[in-house]
Amino acid sequence: MKIKELSQYLENIAPLNYQESYDNAGLIVGNGNAQISGVLITLDVTEDIVNEAIQKNANLIIAHHPIVFKGLKRFNGSNYVERTVILAIKNDIAIYAAHTNLDNVANGVNAQIAKKLNLKNCRILVPKSHLLRKLVSYVPEKYVDTVRQALFSAGAGQIGDYDNCSFSSKGEGTFRANENANPFVGKANELHKEPEIKIETIFPSRLKSKIIAALIAAHPYEEVAYDIFVLENKDLDIGSGMIGELESPIEPPIFLQNIKEKFNAKGIRYTNFCNRPIRKVAFCGGSGSFLLKNAIHAGADIFITGDFTYHSFFDAEGKIIIADIGHYESEQFTKELFYEIITEKFSTFACYLSEINTNPINYLQ
Repeated sequence: MKIKELSQYLENIAPLNYQESYDNAGLIVGNGNAQISGVLITLDVTEDIVNEAIQKNANLIIAHHPIVFKGLKRFNGSNYVERTVILAIKNDIAIYAAHTNLDNVANGVNAQIAKKLNLKNCRILVPKSHLLRKLVSYVPEKYVDTVRQALFSAGAGQIGDYDNCSFSSKGEGTFRANENANPFVGKANELHKEPEIKIETIFPSRLKSKIIAALIAAHPYEEVAYDIFVLENKDLDIGSGMIGELESPIEPPIFLQNIKEKFNAKGIRYTNFCNRPIRKVAFCGGSGSFLLKNAIHAGADIFITGDFTYHSFFDAEGKIIIADIGHYESEQFTKELFYEIITEKFSTFACYLSEINTNPINYLQ
């Protein structure tokens, strides 16, 4: 199996256009046409991880954090990023990362956290907008069902828990074909009026090429008229952070102790308790402090994430408990997610979970 085949599969689950603007997800090092001998899964990529891949005969490393965020101008081994990339290239080891694109999907990094916390009724905390498009096209009445089904099969018409969503309205189309045309209806150089149905349906922006191709293939006209509009609607399945509910309320000290044990957190930094038990839990893997106001607005009793700065803790203002469990600790189960995604689909190569703890932070016990 080629690296690009696995990459494409991962990107069907976590499309690259879902990543944040600062990110660098995707195939960072290596040739997508190379055959996979083995896959090593890790949170971070370091020289030790590359050496582990060499030992395990794995020529593809799949990581959550990209080894390269910014362009490298020199490759002289002056820092760990350059040394890691050089070592990978020397040993024909590819490096692939799924980072904020995997954070932003409903079944991604935060879904793993929800499983560990046994939460129910989970939803995206801050859904993204401008990721949806609306297609409008005009179809002869007899071909409406054929075209509509082709669009649905290509991925259009999905709204939350509903599929095959569209709207139709009747109208009359006019056109005149010139002598070079081969019109499906009407005659060259004559104005033609045709009863048509206007079809409107919604689709994710990442499927634009596929949707247009399906429309053109199914539509009977030689020249297909269509419009595509950018929608401001929020995509409830894509976005930052999540919020869910506990089966029953838990007192804050007990809940924090549960978090400490489940996430093997060496130290949890937290604000003062509020005068209520914990029922609603907001959370974000990695650095999620930017979501604090959203967590408060959503009525969460506690917000779990990593990388809060000193002054940011004041922003809780007694409305919510902030629990900073650490960046690594909040994302560590991403390795399990990668492993589940890959092994449930493919069995033609060995897949390993890295045995190396890449957390750069130590705690004095």
